[in-house]
Amino acid sequence: MQHELATITLAMESIRVGNGAGFWGDNLDAPRRLCEAGRLDYLTLEYLAELTMSILAHQKSRDPSAGWVSDFGDVVDDLIHSLQTQPGLKLVTNAGGMNPHGCAAAIARRLGQKGLAGITIGTVTGDDLFPRLDELSRAGEPFANFETGQSVDAIRDRIVSANAYLGAAGIVEALARGARIVVTGRVADASLTLGPAIHEFGWDWRDWDRLAAATVAGHLIECGAQCTGGMFSAWRPEIALGDVGYPIAEIADDGRVAITKPATNGGSVTVGTVAEQLVYEIGDPAHYLTPDVDTDFSHVRLLQTETDRVEVSHARGAAPPETLKVSIAYQDGFMASATVVLCGPNATQNARAAGTIILNRLAHAGVKPARTHVEILGAGDTLPGMPITGDSRPWDVVLRVSAADPSRSVLDRFVREFAPLVTAGPPGVTGYTGGRAKPRPVLAYWPTTVSRTHVQPEVDVKTAEEWAHTAGASE
Repeated sequence: MQHELATITLAMESIRVGNGAGFWGDNLDAPRRLCEAGRLDYLTLEYLAELTMSILAHQKSRDPSAGWVSDFGDVVDDLIHSLQTQPGLKLVTNAGGMNPHGCAAAIARRLGQKGLAGITIGTVTGDDLFPRLDELSRAGEPFANFETGQSVDAIRDRIVSANAYLGAAGIVEALARGARIVVTGRVADASLTLGPAIHEFGWDWRDWDRLAAATVAGHLIECGAQCTGGMFSAWRPEIALGDVGYPIAEIADDGRVAITKPATNGGSVTVGTVAEQLVYEIGDPAHYLTPDVDTDFSHVRLLQTETDRVEVSHARGAAPPETLKVSIAYQDGFMASATVVLCGPNATQNARAAGTIILNRLAHAGVKPARTHVEILGAGDTLPGMPITGDSRPWDVVLRVSAADPSRSVLDRFVREFAPLVTAGPPGVTGYTGGRAKPRPVLAYWPTTVSRTHVQPEVDVKTAEEWAHTAGASE
């Protein structure tokens, strides 16, 4: 990657794609503020992490109308004014999770209540492989763990979700069929941005370099404010994050890209902030693999064209792999974690002793969790191997003890051993003010692949009025 300064503007016709969510739980006000100040053609909302799908699958198992990112409903309410006053604004999101149809039906009802029943909503499905696992196994798909090589047979009876990463094709089709809001299940994060670019510019699916350029753009904005000053290693208080502006990718027909943000919001867009996001979670920089294109990041150049504007160029692309990534989640027992504050001149020593006391009392009761972990927050345990600077004897620390086991009853007993420390532990125990921790199910991650010939996106486009009358419209 190279970077330099220049005064360059995009000469070709371009589109502005802003991303207002980098994960489920991101700032609820960011989408509205981005639409109000960003002069957007497209707003993308990226909500899904690897195990989020399994959480949504669990929700859907209890309620057939659930299984989608509930925050999106509140965001739609917040965007009503922008949708009414910006007729060219379109939304693309993976908020559909495990239930894009249910999501579409639910937001359609909200839109109808605000006089927007005519808005067209498109859904993209086909990523959910869970109902097809046996069929695909018979067709020769091994679903082996691509990190360990282990056979899927080891977890087959504990799988709760399996989702392939789709590309931009379904999004492009939905937009071509007139969708103003596109709701997908699991798609590659960057494809949320690539889809609008292909639709608007009519790019050929084998124009690898242009596809790569828009993929880089999508990757840069997919984590929201992480490229506009959030989590920046050289952050300083002058980079205001209280009203941080979320990122906008300006994409030109010739494949050039500029990253910026609304001028009225805080944060910062510099070569540094963009570069840190560029190398975030990419694996081999010469082969960033998506369902759409194999992108080479190693020649990318970043040019600061003006304040809060960085041009991105020289991305290269090649044909995508013949397989799609699949994220499988499976049940892996239970875990629990609890904390206690200890203070005083021997806080660290006493906290370690308290952790040992908890485990010893469990052993005396004949209970031994499969895995345990004791750490002292404030004494350097979260940064093992790093030297402690300043006072090496903190006067207050947090003891955190975690345990995991196939049996919930083991964890039920484990969480009962913290309260006794108040009167039967080392001196300095305090801060035990919360309720007793509760064991929770553990969902583990199994990365694998599937032949792209076995997975096809399915697109459904209807008006909000039509969606509101489909099954799953209730919330």
